[in-house]
Amino acid sequence: MSGAEPGRPRVLITGGCGFIGSHLADALLAEGHPVTVIDDLSTGSLGNVAHLDRNPGFSCVVETVLNETVLDRLVSENQVIFHLAAAVGVELIIRDPVHVIETNILGTAALLKAAARYRRAVLLASTSEIYGKSEATPFREDCDRLLGPTTRWRWSYSTSKAVDEYLGLAYHRQIGLPVTVFRLFNTVGSRQSGHYGMVIPRFVEQAVAGRPLTVYGDGSQTRSFCDVRDVVRALTGLMRHPDAVGGVFNIGSPDEISILDLARLVLRLAAVDRAAGGDAAAADSRIRLVPYHEAYESGFEDMTRRVPDLARIRELIGWEPRIPIATTVRDLIADRRHPG
Repeated sequence: MSGAEPGRPRVLITGGCGFIGSHLADALLAEGHPVTVIDDLSTGSLGNVAHLDRNPGFSCVVETVLNETVLDRLVSENQVIFHLAAAVGVELIIRDPVHVIETNILGTAALLKAAARYRRAVLLASTSEIYGKSEATPFREDCDRLLGPTTRWRWSYSTSKAVDEYLGLAYHRQIGLPVTVFRLFNTVGSRQSGHYGMVIPRFVEQAVAGRPLTVYGDGSQTRSFCDVRDVVRALTGLMRHPDAVGGVFNIGSPDEISILDLARLVLRLAAVDRAAGGDAAAADSRIRLVPYHEAYESGFEDMTRRVPDLARIRELIGWEPRIPIATTVRDLIADRRHPG
């Protein structure tokens, strides 16, 4: 690409060296937008954006969004901001709750303050964790939240992101700042790390290495997984639609799978159980159930289901996920076996 196309707004992505942010940068650059990313590399990696270094429309700043001097300059130079920078992952939430809470709330506050100063459009990343352990699935954006007590660190991330949402929507309501909130359900794809509790990369790594797949709890809990390429289409679609401003949108897949069945799918696609002719019992022998209190902490709480209602985003921009989970898993297995 020779550079930015005329009339394409400049875009800043906080957390842009992360898994989702780097894919978003790819898509925006391909559309002709100049893109700047800022990332402190606490969970992101320069390797995720190394292929963009020679693109004249791309720049990368290694810094925290809590550096308000740097953040102010970057916000002033860009017209649209995707705020993806956050401390995420169940393991990190349990291990370092102070970091999670402060990074999420203080980082979002700093970003919104700068955006208000320059009247920049903000697309604010939130999470399906917002819904907590509610059983009112599929989750609509306006449904009630149900969380456990404050003594259960499991819910600190959900609460920190709820504060982010409240703050973003308050800026929109009070001063008219163009803020759009999107709640990501489980997103998966290349460049994702399993180090912070992300289940599919962990399963793929274990399967390819020939190790048992560790399933937390009894595996009956269900999740829905959306390919990052589909998620990026949703994000760019919301960015382009003026009626998205002031709204909250689920982004994810409506197709549920139990974690135990997910482990079986990974084993099957990785051909780990081929010697047994695909026998289910042989596959299950390669799965190890780990009680929650051993994986995380005593009294750990989890949700039994997590699936989005997509009516709102479908009606606004016509978005639906296209890539089935089996395709995503196959791609991840191939990436793991043949990196680069």
